[in-house]
Amino acid sequence: MPVVAVPSGAALVLVYQTGLSPTGAPITRQRTLSNIDYNATEQAVYEGAHAIFSLSEYTLLDVYFRKTEELINEE
Repeated sequence: MPVVAVPSGAALVLVYQTGLSPTGAPITRQRTLSNIDYNATEQAVYEGAHAIFSLSEYTLLDVYFRKTEELINEE
């Protein structure tokens, strides 16, 4: 019963800081951009994320490249 992983999608998750709380802790938000090319290189995704946030007033903290795969049982 071999199981095969089939690419089903990719998303870019951007975590950024919008300000500080009254206690001084960072306030963060997260934005997910779907329909990213599954075969895109990590370098291209990283550069794209930073290009997007170069136009923003917020500070980009983290970049995640989330790939999902469907597991199919090939019988």
